[in-house]
Amino acid sequence: MTAASLSPPIASQTAINVLTALLEARTGQQIAAYRSWRLDTALKPLLRDRKLETLDQLVTQLLEGSDRLIGDRIVDALVNQETSFFRDAPVFDTLVEAVAEAEAERRRVRIWCAGCSTGQEPLSLAMLFAERKETNGAAVPEIVATDVSEAALARARAGRFSQFEIQRGLPVRRMIRWFDTTGSDWVAKPELVKLIAFRRMNLVSDQPPLGRFDIVLCRNVLLYLSTDTKGPVFAKIAAALNPGGKLVLGAGETVIGQTGAFEPSKRFRGLYQSIGSAAHAPL
Repeated sequence: MTAASLSPPIASQTAINVLTALLEARTGQQIAAYRSWRLDTALKPLLRDRKLETLDQLVTQLLEGSDRLIGDRIVDALVNQETSFFRDAPVFDTLVEAVAEAEAERRRVRIWCAGCSTGQEPLSLAMLFAERKETNGAAVPEIVATDVSEAALARARAGRFSQFEIQRGLPVRRMIRWFDTTGSDWVAKPELVKLIAFRRMNLVSDQPPLGRFDIVLCRNVLLYLSTDTKGPVFAKIAAALNPGGKLVLGAGETVIGQTGAFEPSKRFRGLYQSIGSAAHAPL
């Protein structure tokens, strides 16, 4: 008998099915069968906290229904929260130009970060436009950031990051200008955090933040949604945009073949533009 055959499975297929179904029902995100190992990795801290040995035991507690918060904690652990400051830096250069264009049409620009995770993306925007204001006096856009995970939002609101997290995308100049050190952590200055309105929102089931936006960033979120879910999400984003508003997706995402709500922007490479009334029509 080999060592591999002695190793226990990650979980029974029933437990895997329950956990993946919970995640999809709550967030629309899917975990492919070949990535079911992620369940074990992501939920280990929760197992330790509850003094459990297996995912099957965790699922039993979930199905018993005696703890109303356990489902939230499972979902928070499973939602993909990979992020960093100024991720895909050229995108931010393009956003400065897109904001300038929108500013020519209205008094104050509004930006929505959908799926903001632990806050690095909206904080990057806040730094970028706060520095622009210091340089030329231009107003800082209104920034609204949403995420399905309350745990991620709590971290984002606190603006507290480890040395590893702070160094991912931030030069020393920005680290010192916008963050204070607390022990081994770095904490965003209050004047930076207050530029962002953080809200809990399920992109699949909840309504968008109130008002219309000029730019929506929804990067590397749709990758994890089913094909049937993507269409309604695109329509929801389109409805939240001003006419001609811009959508920013992740490098591996596209609107092509997914929705009739957007088309590639002719002016801003890599961005997509709302096409008005046609945005609500099916493909």
